[in-house]
Amino acid sequence: MRKKWFLSILMCLFILMLAACGGDKTSKDSAEPAENEKPAEKQPEAEKTSLEIFSWWTGAGEEEGLLALIDVFNEKHPDIEIINAAVAGGAGTNAKAVLVSRMQGGDPPSTFQVHGGAELNESWVAAGKMTPLNDFFNEHDLNDKFPEELIELVSKDGEIYSVPVNIHRGNVLWYNKKVFEENDLEAPKTFDDFFAAADKLKEKGITPLALGDKEAWGATHLYESVLLGHLGAADYGKLWTGELAFDDPKVKEGTEIFSKMLEYVNDDHSARNWQDAAQLVAEGEAAMNVMGDWAKGYFDESGLKVNEDFGWVPTPNSDGSFMVVTDTFGLPNEVDNPETVKEFLTVLASVDGQDAFNPKKGSIPARVDADVEKYDEYGKEAMEDFKTNSLAASLAHGSAANEGFVTKVNDAMVMFVTQKNIDRFIDQLVAASKEL
Repeated sequence: MRKKWFLSILMCLFILMLAACGGDKTSKDSAEPAENEKPAEKQPEAEKTSLEIFSWWTGAGEEEGLLALIDVFNEKHPDIEIINAAVAGGAGTNAKAVLVSRMQGGDPPSTFQVHGGAELNESWVAAGKMTPLNDFFNEHDLNDKFPEELIELVSKDGEIYSVPVNIHRGNVLWYNKKVFEENDLEAPKTFDDFFAAADKLKEKGITPLALGDKEAWGATHLYESVLLGHLGAADYGKLWTGELAFDDPKVKEGTEIFSKMLEYVNDDHSARNWQDAAQLVAEGEAAMNVMGDWAKGYFDESGLKVNEDFGWVPTPNSDGSFMVVTDTFGLPNEVDNPETVKEFLTVLASVDGQDAFNPKKGSIPARVDADVEKYDEYGKEAMEDFKTNSLAASLAHGSAANEGFVTKVNDAMVMFVTQKNIDRFIDQLVAASKEL
């Protein structure tokens, strides 16, 4: 009896163990999908349209201007992703090399910064790389919103190829007001004024003129300002049409003035870029700097107050002339998102876009109907001067002459600022003029 009872107990335990094992398998099997049943696939997110903006705006003032413009665009088009493809290097020294490689390789950015004039028309337009924007200008009623002279700088053979976002003045002499007041000096209006002030400053141990020509265009910018002052806007313009030769006695005289000015610059000029030179003036280590009004954007971002900490006058002997530099953006042929690019160009061309960008950049708006009250004393004065002064195209910034000529001038300039051999420099200019 006891034996039967014991066997019964064993049998029950065996049956319970089988049931437990079977339950585990059933639970596992129920958690697995059926043979023909597949898990739901994750739906891909819709790709955001992107827009690549290629420029060389990375310095103080210019970067802030670009970001302000992007902010305006983002408010209107939050569905479009902006790719800020800025490449550091004043006047586009490095960016232009990258751009050439990309354009030739069939990989253009959505839109890119290019100076109006020869830099645009004799390179990218002549190479058939840009799409005409006449229909765009008509659609947005822009033909009378920009000065006629400005539209000419972005046009070739009757076709418009880019949209100007600003107007810079190149022939500006900036000076530290405190240094001038402490030394009882007036801002120089003529070359004689400049050299008289420079001699006094040099005697006091103050660098008279800050120069940053680590990139050669810095010296070329100073040279073109001297030529404009010595020749006048009319004869200066004849240099680019062949009506005035580079070995003309007046050009040689201008070169002699330039050579003399180089005797008053900082010893480390070849190790500095334009921002470094502006910094010398901002800190009072140098008294003056000749640079376009993007330097004003630098001063503003450095916390200096216009007409309190720094002042300005046209470069010596150039009062009444306005050296024009205009930044523009167009539509490359091979982009795969032309309508998106046009949305950006629409913002770029708008009053809102230009009035967000230019006060920070130091430039004035390209549009004639921008809000004047958004600009300070310098901006208001520059707007008035642009309307009334004789206009001149910049050599250093690619408006007056093609890239081949500008490159050869910059190469010659590197040698000239160290050797100051005027005759050799003039010969190099004459040889380079065959590129025009």
